[in-house]
Amino acid sequence: MENLQKMTTVRERLKSMIARSAGSVAGYRDVEAELNIELDIPRNPGHGDYASNFAFALAKRLKQNPRQIASEIIANLDDSGGLLDKVEIAGPGFINFFISPSAWYGTLRQVLEEPRKFGRLEAGEGSAVQVEFVSANPTGPLHIGHGRGAAIGDVLANLLEARGCRVQREYYINDAGNQMETLGRSLYYRYRQELGEKIEFPDNHYRGEYMRELAREFISERGEAFRASSLEEALPVFTEYASRRIFEGIREDLDQFGVRFDKWFSERELHDGGLIQKSIDSLRESGFIYEKEGAVWFKSTAFGDEKDRVVVRANGASTYFAADLAYHRNKFERGFQTVIDVWGADHHGYIERMLAGVQAMGGSRDALRIVLVQLVNLLRGGQPVAMSTRGGEFVTLREVVDEVGKDATRFLFLTRRTDSPLDFDLEVAKSRSNDNPVFYVQYAHARLCSIFEVARERGLEFDWRRAADETLHLLQVREEFEIMKLLAEYPEVVAECVRSLQPHYIPYYLHQLVSLFHGYYHDNRILGEDVELTRARLCLALAIKEVIANALSLLGVTAPEKM
Repeated sequence: MENLQKMTTVRERLKSMIARSAGSVAGYRDVEAELNIELDIPRNPGHGDYASNFAFALAKRLKQNPRQIASEIIANLDDSGGLLDKVEIAGPGFINFFISPSAWYGTLRQVLEEPRKFGRLEAGEGSAVQVEFVSANPTGPLHIGHGRGAAIGDVLANLLEARGCRVQREYYINDAGNQMETLGRSLYYRYRQELGEKIEFPDNHYRGEYMRELAREFISERGEAFRASSLEEALPVFTEYASRRIFEGIREDLDQFGVRFDKWFSERELHDGGLIQKSIDSLRESGFIYEKEGAVWFKSTAFGDEKDRVVVRANGASTYFAADLAYHRNKFERGFQTVIDVWGADHHGYIERMLAGVQAMGGSRDALRIVLVQLVNLLRGGQPVAMSTRGGEFVTLREVVDEVGKDATRFLFLTRRTDSPLDFDLEVAKSRSNDNPVFYVQYAHARLCSIFEVARERGLEFDWRRAADETLHLLQVREEFEIMKLLAEYPEVVAECVRSLQPHYIPYYLHQLVSLFHGYYHDNRILGEDVELTRARLCLALAIKEVIANALSLLGVTAPEKM
């Protein structure tokens, strides 16, 4: 999904050096692609800035001693660019690389030259990718689970765009089938109740308070015109009204949450355009459709699924899975090379059948990637927020955003792996303390902005280009190098988010960077008596500020200048 060849970070420069050296040792044309050169950051700084076990992989291929291979790799390293301070062999063949200070200073220049492009690739260089997310049924407001999926899908799209992909964000509207009639009946019954009639509300209908609110809105707009109408007569009107008003609310909530979509795809398009039958016919021609017991089946076991799946029931009605097959066929026909679906964890059982469907339609298994999003446990001061499932009550995304704000909601939704449950504490999200992850990061950005404001008030002239040319060598304390090394890793963090489709690496990285900065700020004066050292440290501070802002923008979170 991305082209990494344009990266010029310290890590990528070192990997290229190792690949060229190993290529001359082993005779491979593309060692990096064949053997995957990995670089780790040692926990013990005495073991270097980066360490690699690549010699072991190469020794296994060449059937030679790893330490001997490591020695040959080191001997053939072309460091004409002055990247390395020294290189050591450790143990049976590990290679420890010590990066020269000038390379870390180069990282600062790289950030300052084009801060918004740091860690990113030119747009349009990657493949065409579609990210489909949220896709909540228009039968009720978005709840906090939908909100987590919305944040994850939106940020994944941002990350993919940052790595050069051409991305389309899509929302699939499940506006066909029995659920919509159930929605219309729910509104009809609430309407009659709001008019004072004693009507029993069915248990299997939508019971939330939002249905009563919709009924009151309907009465305000239409009055009692349908008091005498039978359910059969009134159902189309009530279904249309309920689905339209609920969907308007969904779009408003997503807009307030900072989530936009390029396309809203209606399930009715699949039915009205005959796309479901066309998809089944295509699979039949390929030999993956058969009939049994009056139903039509898809042979998903041919691609590793545990059992075959029904696409048309014996009564002639197509299944949800048949619509999903048609929808994904439509996606790839639109030219997307990779399709990413962000689903709730309760859809885990659908993964293999969908992967089977994509392969049966001629796509590769890797062309469809599915991200499962686990539940959100809502807390207030460490205590669970009570919700009545039976009563159809739940905490909506709008309620959470109204209480704690968009930034805190988005950031906290992204602090854990997508497949891990998330505890969301409303009181923590509102607190202005280091316990609140988003406050901790945003405060650091505001503090950095204030440093430059104070410098201006003191009349300190600061031209980062001149300062970078003349003063960076003055950055010598351990914490300064730790920060520069971490800044250099930012592009790799963004790339790993894309490779794994796990955006939580960005909040984790920001916490690391901000922790280093706060510690450095506590122990070192940025605006000191030494003017040249001050200018050097302002370069470092500016680079930190820019990377924080860069990362927050990927998360859809603001970088405030004052707090």
